[in-house]
Amino acid sequence: MTLISDGLLIIGALAASLYCFVLAGRLKRLMALDRGLGASIAGLSRQVDEMHKSLAMTRTAAGESSRDLAKLTSRAEIAAGRLELLLATVHERKATPVAKPVPAPRIDPRAELLQSLRDVKRAMR
Repeated sequence: MTLISDGLLIIGALAASLYCFVLAGRLKRLMALDRGLGASIAGLSRQVDEMHKSLAMTRTAAGESSRDLAKLTSRAEIAAGRLELLLATVHERKATPVAKPVPAPRIDPRAELLQSLRDVKRAMR
């Protein structure tokens, strides 16, 4: 009976050692840096670094855009104030009646031409 139990114990130990050997090989392949999980982790690490750089550049660009937008907004507010002032003056001018312009007297071109000819005739005498 002890012989059978010792034999089963030895077989169990050999099976466990074989299982550990197989797991060690799988773990070694999994952690290899050129392929497997190690390569995936290294690739993800590179991508995280690139994303940090990209994020920093984006923050810089957003800050510059924000400053430009603030300047343009202040200029637009000044222009809006000027437009409101101009509209107020236009409304004030509409309220006061404006005299209609007097049309220029019509001059007959023939009479003017005759007068010019008379002047030339006098100058020649």
